[in-house]
Amino acid sequence: MCRVDPLNDDRWDQLVSRHPKASLFHSSAWLRALQKTYGYQLVAFTWCGANEPLDGAILLCEVDSWLTGRRLVSLPFSDHCEPMLSDGDFRSILSALELRLPVALWRYIEVRPLDSGGPDSSRWHTSATYQFHRLDLRPSLNTLFQNFHHSSTRRKIRRAEREGLEYREGSNESLFNHFYRLLVVTRKRHGIPPQPRKWFRNLMEAFGEELKIRLAFNGDRAVAGMLTIRHKDTLYYKNGGSDERFHSLGGMHLLFWNAIQDAKSQGLAALDFGRVDTDQPGLITFKSRWGAVASPLHYYRFSPGKIPVHAFDSANTFQRGTINAFCSLAPSFLLPVCGSLLYKHIG
Repeated sequence: MCRVDPLNDDRWDQLVSRHPKASLFHSSAWLRALQKTYGYQLVAFTWCGANEPLDGAILLCEVDSWLTGRRLVSLPFSDHCEPMLSDGDFRSILSALELRLPVALWRYIEVRPLDSGGPDSSRWHTSATYQFHRLDLRPSLNTLFQNFHHSSTRRKIRRAEREGLEYREGSNESLFNHFYRLLVVTRKRHGIPPQPRKWFRNLMEAFGEELKIRLAFNGDRAVAGMLTIRHKDTLYYKNGGSDERFHSLGGMHLLFWNAIQDAKSQGLAALDFGRVDTDQPGLITFKSRWGAVASPLHYYRFSPGKIPVHAFDSANTFQRGTINAFCSLAPSFLLPVCGSLLYKHIG
């Protein structure tokens, strides 16, 4: 088994460009933003030698935190990360990594495959389960629109148009500030700290014109916003926020409809809606009503026996409740500070 540095090996971008399992989260632009923001060490493992063509690999990231410990994750802050390997090679590399765990002092190894099966071993357990939504954009635009839910989606799009909401897109500082304000108020509403500003700025720098901030304005006020990134033949919805006082105007519906039209005009094949926690039925319903196909998304974890629960493990319901309560009550200006302090330990 050989190590590959995905940010400094010329073979990596070539592999990502041609491999059918490669996604946005394998791209060197995403990995640069991840490393620049959080300082994580990125590594890929393969059976290909250093002087051989790279025809497959599994991408991982070493998170080394004084607060939450040391672990190997594929991939932090990424909805999914398919192994670019056959099922057999995937499982054999996982077996090799299992043997390295005690020497490397990792608390655990976690993988987040999307379409591949999970590890074929009783030593791995499901650490988290989400719903994943993907919309096939190959039908005509009219067919896509007719497949939207009549009352809750099509009517909301028409309502936004009647109300005269203005759609704007781009990646300049003014649009970013509007977007981040909406993200903060939405995260506060849900009791979750927002990601740090530098994460989004690093994404904007890394992806350039492939990244768009999309905003809906009611007069001079931004009432809904989202961030999308194009990679290969897919448009990825990454983050969104809205002002709940204007929800009835259909701002988010207007944004998704414009994003779909934009993707169609570029000849893209799919819209990746991302993952949703299974305890968020309202958001699951919202995404399903766009005609997106839902499928379960499982994360798998290997650890030598039962590992101690750290204060900020994502599966720790007590700490989640504590963070939710704090974020709901804290002043909005404190939430970005909280996110900057916590997220590098949570990945």
